[in-house]
Amino acid sequence: MRHRIGLVLAVIMAGVLFFPGDWGYLRLLRVPAAAGQLAQLPAGGGSLISDHDVLIAFAAIAGTGLLAGMLIAVPRISPLAAGLPGLMLLGWTGLYLVSVRQAVDLIPLRSDPFGAGFEAMLINGILTAAALAMITPMLVPSRWRARRTDEGEAAVTGDMFGLGDTIAAQAPSGAAGQPPNLDSIPAEVLAPLPTAPWSAVRTEVNPPVGERR
Repeated sequence: MRHRIGLVLAVIMAGVLFFPGDWGYLRLLRVPAAAGQLAQLPAGGGSLISDHDVLIAFAAIAGTGLLAGMLIAVPRISPLAAGLPGLMLLGWTGLYLVSVRQAVDLIPLRSDPFGAGFEAMLINGILTAAALAMITPMLVPSRWRARRTDEGEAAVTGDMFGLGDTIAAQAPSGAAGQPPNLDSIPAEVLAPLPTAPWSAVRTEVNPPVGERR
């Protein structure tokens, strides 16, 4: 079940990377100027806080990076969530090294900002860096095993408060749930306590009328 959810998260991660991530990167991309000329700075070198388009592009890239970071860092999430998109990007990078034309032709929606942003990230090496980071959880063996959180948390709590040895010392030596063996208990312990002669005590406290002085 954990890895099935990871497959769904992998599809979501790929969609977020291709649509908001590529669109935001393309909006923030600074195209270099011709040789011998200075590149035009965004906002004329001034503040970008008042530019809403730039802020939205920053938010798209930040959201994509935040989602990828959560899928990479959270131990309970399957490594497939970040690993499968990373393997796809790594394979695309390998194809780009072998045949640039073929790798670029396979990009969907090239005429839209999403495909153009993906192409720019592929050419600039951004996808390669992202792919290497996203496949990291697949190389950690502990991420593939489901953790028994209940037993682990109980053991940690017992060790923190020093209850492990106390519970072990107070636990009976026999099997759990079995009643104690009454034959091994001395008869003096099981004998009922003697009752006080309340009638005699009352007689001594309140003697008959004839005996009172």
